[in-house]
Amino acid sequence: MVTLSLFRFGSARARIWALGQMGAARLSFMVMRDVGFWKLCGSGTGEGFTPIPNTAVWAILATWPDAETARKHVEEAPVYQRWRRRAKEDWTVYLTPTSARGSWSGTAPFETDRSVSNTVQNGPIAALTRATIKPSILLKFWRRVPDIQNVIGDDPNVAFKIGIGEMPWLHQVTFSIWPDAASMAAFARAEGPHARAIRAVRDEDWFREELYARFAIAGDSGLWGGVSPLAKLERTAA
Repeated sequence: MVTLSLFRFGSARARIWALGQMGAARLSFMVMRDVGFWKLCGSGTGEGFTPIPNTAVWAILATWPDAETARKHVEEAPVYQRWRRRAKEDWTVYLTPTSARGSWSGTAPFETDRSVSNTVQNGPIAALTRATIKPSILLKFWRRVPDIQNVIGDDPNVAFKIGIGEMPWLHQVTFSIWPDAASMAAFARAEGPHARAIRAVRDEDWFREELYARFAIAGDSGLWGGVSPLAKLERTAA
């Protein structure tokens, strides 16, 4: 089970505290039982798809041996409780990996479940991409991002999207939720800024390291923007 937990901090004092947690919270995860791979991430302004840091939104991504363990730690672990107390809102989405290729910090972080993959062909799907961008192409990469953000923002099918990362400029994680694999594939393959960027990534070798993963949605807790982002999936299904 994979969890992505987002936290929005309001006051300047809370935001400074969150920045400090990029170091302090590491100690909590280093000694935490049951947690596997984990990352503490910041975000960009807007919905995260910009190189300008957003000091209000921070994220914790973690892997767990099963759903029960994941929920227990997200609800009860002191580090998560501290973040929730300081944040003005938070949301966690629970994910079951169905496919993954590539690496993150030199490891393959997500253990895929083939049995789940075979049963969610027509159900909601989440996609995560993570890349370490080569310093020599940073400006070229970030010049393309606003056009891609506008296109995905106009897509009526995307239920949720955010850009996060471990380090501004160099490390980028994109996360999005779709009603089904077909709608996600239609966006990815449509001719436009996203398709052109994908071709450039391959032709010009932009990334030092990259990872692509898909997940089945196992549930969520908390609110984001005052609602559960998964509510849009329910409206789409209706």
